[in-house]
Amino acid sequence: MRKPWIVGVLLTGVLLGACSDPTSGPEPDPPSLAPPGSAATTHQRAAGSSPSTPAEPPVVLYLGDSLAMEAQNVLGQELRRDLRAEYTSRPYSGTTVCDYLEGTGARSLVPDRDKAAALVRSLRPDFVVLQFWGNAWGYTWCMDGITHAERPTTYFKRYKADLARLTDQITTAGGAHPPRIVWVAQGPDPITPDRVRRVNELYTERAAASHDLVADAGAKVSAAGARYSWVQYLPCTAYEREHADYCTQPDRDRTALHLDKDYLHFCLAPTTATPKPCAVRSPGILRIAREITRVIGAHPVG
Repeated sequence: MRKPWIVGVLLTGVLLGACSDPTSGPEPDPPSLAPPGSAATTHQRAAGSSPSTPAEPPVVLYLGDSLAMEAQNVLGQELRRDLRAEYTSRPYSGTTVCDYLEGTGARSLVPDRDKAAALVRSLRPDFVVLQFWGNAWGYTWCMDGITHAERPTTYFKRYKADLARLTDQITTAGGAHPPRIVWVAQGPDPITPDRVRRVNELYTERAAASHDLVADAGAKVSAAGARYSWVQYLPCTAYEREHADYCTQPDRDRTALHLDKDYLHFCLAPTTATPKPCAVRSPGILRIAREITRVIGAHPVG
């Protein structure tokens, strides 16, 4: 029998599974959630190197679950400012990889117009960023009731197969110029740490098999030397110390990644029944977005 607090967490995840209905087409610039006056590139901020922007701005498509839902505006902001990217996001809370597969019909939380392959055919992106925590319960219809808790071997087998199917659909949809997929490795999970570790391994294996990329954003929200040990707070980075809104507890030189009652999400505002982008400055989200942007910037187009 599951412990009551675990059930509460799972019910929270189910609540966040309500679908959003984003409009089609490239998105306008969102209101800034980063401090003004910071025009340095990701390469400068991360490594102190000279300014470096790609010869050709990349076209980036961002898909995923509630983690992508909350981070989509901040990632767009980072990509546009640092790489001059053309950016579109279509996250749906509560989803997993199979929801973005074509051919799932009504058994999916993602409508046909926003399936990965359909968006690749219409937008012709250079990169498709995929961020999934790896929905582990029976809420997502396309998983056919396969859960990690009850059937872990079947869960991982199915998840691996879905990664391959989604890669094939995206590659085929890209035609002569298929996009590169960026799999986003997730941060620690206090409930099923080994599950997240294995899911991240599957992302790495899939990327290696298809010559795609991994952005280990999860490492940026993990303690040094403890990649899969969950923490609510981390020491402030130099960037966060310079911007008070991101170093949430400067007197202790640490910043908050999660709210007290939400171990999964990184938005420092309570989640609601209607999924939407995070509207407050949240260090975890910025750390994740900057790592994704860094990886894309390290593989210029053209």
